[in-house]
Amino acid sequence: MVKAYCVKCKQKGQEMNDPEIVQTAKGGYMAKGKCCKCSTTMCAMMSKDNAEKAVKDGAKKGY
Repeated sequence: MVKAYCVKCKQKGQEMNDPEIVQTAKGGYMAKGKCCKCSTTMCAMMSKDNAEKAVKDGAKKGY
């Protein structure tokens, strides 16, 4: 699962529900999803290798 920082919960390493991997305008990769505890929208910047690994692990591919 993809993990990120939740701004509302103030906790690092929160798991995302329904993560989607998207490509930014500058060519980077980002995971978007909802916090598993409070349902706040979360994002995490990632490398191409980590993005491909997340897609293999079950994240939706949005690029």
